[in-house]
Amino acid sequence: MTIDPDQIRAEIDALLAQLPDPADAGPADGPESGPSLADLEEMARRLSEAHDVLLRALESAEKG
Repeated sequence: MTIDPDQIRAEIDALLAQLPDPADAGPADGPESGPSLADLEEMARRLSEAHDVLLRALESAEKG
C-alpha cells in the first residue's frame, strides 16, 4: 500500500464518485422518498471500501 497522498486521494475520489446520487432517489414528498435499500447498501459498501483504503494507508504510514 502506498502512502502517497495524491494516490490515496485518487482512490478515495474514485470510490466516492461511484456513490448513487441521493437526488435521484425519487419524489421528495412521496411515501418512498429517499434512497432505496439497495442504494443505501451500495453507499455503505463504497464508504466501507473508502474507509479500508484509509486504514491501509494509515497502517502503511505507521510501519514506514
